[in-house]
Amino acid sequence: MASLFTKIINGEVPCYKIAETDDYFAFLDINPNAKGHTLCIPKQEVDKLFDLDEVGYHGLMEFSRQIALAIEKAVPCKRVGMTVIGLEVPHAHVHLIPLNSMDDARFMTKETLTEQDFEAVAEAIRAHL
Repeated sequence: MASLFTKIINGEVPCYKIAETDDYFAFLDINPNAKGHTLCIPKQEVDKLFDLDEVGYHGLMEFSRQIALAIEKAVPCKRVGMTVIGLEVPHAHVHLIPLNSMDDARFMTKETLTEQDFEAVAEAIRAHL
């Protein structure tokens, strides 16, 4: 059975898409730690990051870097943090989180955004790619 992220890639589940290549996909986290919290995933459905082959792993990191640079320009923050955690979806994913304090990285407090907020931040990030 396809993971939730594979369903997002295939357009079966809606998302706020940031970017897409032949091999990678980025979209806003719908339960974000901070405005602009983005997930970068390989299109290849692999459960764990380190199960990716070397080319896939390095490709995901480069793709994530490009997205992080755009987030940093689009969202006021001190820096963009990167973390690879999460057991909820069995599909490797990188969290890119705009940080203004360490609390933004702790997955304890969530930001509440409207559909318009999500659309606006997605457009702002895309504008810097």
